[in-house]
Amino acid sequence: MSQSLFDQLAFVRSLCLQVVQDVSEQEADIIPDGFNNNIRWNLGHIYLVQEMIAFSTAGEETKLPEGFKAWFNMGTSPADWEHAPPTLPELCQLLTEQTGRIAETFAGRLDEASVHPKNIRNLSLQTVGEFLSFSIYHEGTHSQTIKMYKLLIRKA
Repeated sequence: MSQSLFDQLAFVRSLCLQVVQDVSEQEADIIPDGFNNNIRWNLGHIYLVQEMIAFSTAGEETKLPEGFKAWFNMGTSPADWEHAPPTLPELCQLLTEQTGRIAETFAGRLDEASVHPKNIRNLSLQTVGEFLSFSIYHEGTHSQTIKMYKLLIRKA
C-alpha cells in the first residue's frame, strides 16, 4: 500500500505541475474577478499545506522557506503581500522535490500514529497515511482551481 500512496502523490503532483508549465509570471499573478487568490498563491499553498500535512503532523521538521506562511497560509491573499513571493520556477522546484522527500521520510511509516491527530468534520485523521491520503484531495482541489484561473485569465 505504501508505494501505491507515494505513486499517487507523485502522479497528482505531476498533473499539477503540468498545468502550470506554460503559465507566465505575469499570468501567475492575476487574480480573476470575484476571487481572492491567484495561480502563484495556489501553488505556494499546495506546498505549504503538504509540508504541514506530511511533516508537521508526523512530528518531523518542515522545509518552509521564509515568508511562506505569510504568503500562502489559509486566509492570506496576494493583495496583502508586502514582499515579492517566490518565482514560478522556485515554486515548481520546491513542489517537484517535495514528493520525493515525503516518500523517503515516510516509507514504512504510513501506519504510524500522528503526533497531531485531527478531525475534519466527520473525518478522523490519525495516522501518517491517513493525512497523506487526505492531501491528495487537497491538492486536487487546488489544481482544479489553478486550471479554472488559467482558463479565466486566457479568456479575458
